[in-house]
Amino acid sequence: MEIKEYRITLPVSVEEYKIGQLYAVAEASKNETGGGEGIEVVVNEPYSDHAKYGSGQYTHKVFHLSKKVPSVIRLLAPKGSLEVHEKAWNAYPYCRTEYSNPYMSDNFYIYIDTWHREGEGEENVHKLTAEELGNRVVVDIDISDNNCVAPSDYKEDEDPTKFHSKKTGRGPLDCEGEWKKNDHWPKMTCYKLYQVQFKWWGLQTKFFHLTLLGS
Repeated sequence: MEIKEYRITLPVSVEEYKIGQLYAVAEASKNETGGGEGIEVVVNEPYSDHAKYGSGQYTHKVFHLSKKVPSVIRLLAPKGSLEVHEKAWNAYPYCRTEYSNPYMSDNFYIYIDTWHREGEGEENVHKLTAEELGNRVVVDIDISDNNCVAPSDYKEDEDPTKFHSKKTGRGPLDCEGEWKKNDHWPKMTCYKLYQVQFKWWGLQTKFFHLTLLGS
């Protein structure tokens, strides 16, 4: 199993981020599925007093991928192999998301635990064990660094190094990360912990990186 924790610091408060979260999730879902095609919403309802995830909104979606692969693969693929199930417990500022595939069963799963916390620099937000901490790889993501953005993914109107908010007076962000030292701006960090299991010899590591790029 691969374990990576991504840390993304933003110039907003936890409460401010909550307002834009639903919009961002909806846009990402639409972009990945061609305007919503192929998504089946099985359950979308509030939940309460969950033993692990508290109270919030539970969703169960099925991503039907058959239209995204060549027809020859659709004909040969075993039943259930072209479906990905997403189950999410959104109890902001915490969220748990699980991905699975009926065909691969326990040989494939992705668990994503996300905490949104004020400030930055917490070392064990997810309360991992000593063994898990030993296997964890931490990646700090600087949203003002465009070097890792592919030209095809770049959108000038979404570039934080060029955007200035008239409402809050924040931005644009400098490219060297100096904006984090601005004590007049609120700061919060999104801690996203990925645990990926993909038992397919020779492909697990490659699949892990593709998953992170697409999330």
